[in-house]
Amino acid sequence: MNESYEDIFNDALSFIGESKVLDESEISYGPLRLTVAPKEGKANTLLADHLFSPSLFLAERIERALISVQGSRVVELGAGCALPSLLMSTLPQPPSLVVVTDYPDGGIMENLKENIDRNRAHVSDGCITCCQGYEWGTDAHSLLSLTGSEAMGYDVVILSDLLHFNSSHNLLIASLKSLLRKSADSRVYIAAGRYTSPDVCDNFMKIASCEGFSINEELCPDGQDEPWLGVMEVASFDKQALSVRKAACRFWIGRWAA
Repeated sequence: MNESYEDIFNDALSFIGESKVLDESEISYGPLRLTVAPKEGKANTLLADHLFSPSLFLAERIERALISVQGSRVVELGAGCALPSLLMSTLPQPPSLVVVTDYPDGGIMENLKENIDRNRAHVSDGCITCCQGYEWGTDAHSLLSLTGSEAMGYDVVILSDLLHFNSSHNLLIASLKSLLRKSADSRVYIAAGRYTSPDVCDNFMKIASCEGFSINEELCPDGQDEPWLGVMEVASFDKQALSVRKAACRFWIGRWAA
């Protein structure tokens, strides 16, 4: 059974044990100032009007240089406010291209465009940022054309908190197949909240494996949850609160199978 917006939202609140989530009108992470989409229409249905913990988890890893993106072409699917991918664009050694995508809805895409424009001053030299509406499973021609060569594809694909859309797993993986460059060095980084059922996560991994991907879950050393190790200021949250959200996430790294 598919989870509704209310199911996922309430499960997220229950899991982290408190009522405060990052859905304020403005979110700050280091130099970035981001907003979520208006709480209406498709933004509400597709959860684009909140920032959930997996995006923070990925941002912390990006900040700590644990995700290598120097000179890469990066695309984020279902980006919401695009925290992980836009943070990449501010790194001292940034990607060459960052493309943020979400469902082609007016409210969602206008917010994404505003987030990109608002933060252009923080984008490092040599990095191009842009956004484009994209529905999973549809023709990826327009996205691939942004890389300069449709045959090349993207070196890095970001999937942040998308696995709970279990009825869309086949479409999401079809898009991943189209977009990820056919290279041993290409990577997909996947983060999900632990409020997403393990069976749902396993279903995604099973389909991905059948479609030619090798995806491995990355665990903290000795099975212990790491504290929040980022140094940038994040909204009004202290490190204890951020550590709780970090612990509420699972993380996988995928590549093309040999």
